[in-house]
Amino acid sequence: MVLDTDVISAAMLANVALALEYEATCRRAEHGVAAGLSQAQVGIFIDAVIAMAEPVETHFLWRPQLRDPGDELVLEAAVNGRANAIVTFNQKDFGEIPMKFGVEVLAPVGALQRTRL
Repeated sequence: MVLDTDVISAAMLANVALALEYEATCRRAEHGVAAGLSQAQVGIFIDAVIAMAEPVETHFLWRPQLRDPGDELVLEAAVNGRANAIVTFNQKDFGEIPMKFGVEVLAPVGALQRTRL
């Protein structure tokens, strides 16, 4: 996959809880091995992703809304950051709940297609 510059420059929102979740997930050994990255390279990647994110202050916790506590972090960052969409491979895990907050749930391919419009 190649990302066009408009995708890279599009705002990505993250609060502290979600940034910590990104880090914990990326630091899993199996992810580094699959990507062919050393732990140092994984750290550089994490730093770069978090540096590109627009920080979101969490003013309201909306829990519980979803079955998976990990998904709650994503929903809270989206709602508090006034995002228009959550991009995930796990669309069904979010169900219709995000729409209550005006947040659409898109698969990555749908988000990429939308940037081409």
